[in-house]
Amino acid sequence: MNFKPSRRASRLPSAVEITPLIDVVFLLLIFFMVSTTFVRETALGIELPTAAGEAANPEATDIAVTISAAGDVAVNNRVLVDARPETLTAAFGEASGERVVLAVDAAARHDTVVRVLDAAQRSGLTQIRILAERMPEENDGDL
Repeated sequence: MNFKPSRRASRLPSAVEITPLIDVVFLLLIFFMVSTTFVRETALGIELPTAAGEAANPEATDIAVTISAAGDVAVNNRVLVDARPETLTAAFGEASGERVVLAVDAAARHDTVVRVLDAAQRSGLTQIRILAERMPEENDGDL
């Protein structure tokens, strides 16, 4: 038995099969195209609520909380040093009121709003009103 390769077989150039590589690259291309389409189609467009009725006047027993676009929190027109939960809870403890009236800028971060709501709950304030922007009516002419 002769186990040595023949001279004829050694003269043929060796070739690398790239067909499986092309198959894998093609499948990856399809996967990324499909997943990109899904990500783009599942994006949520969230619009903040607006009010269509009369503006409610805050009462004297309300605690007015304002959150600016920069994340500054003011309780009864007094700007707090920071928006940490301890600071917010202390500010609610010092303020006298039965209900929180929350006015938030549309560009404010939602984590700040959640921190304010958590601090109000920890302070025992369960009645919370969120102010919304009033939509102009058709006969106002303020479009």
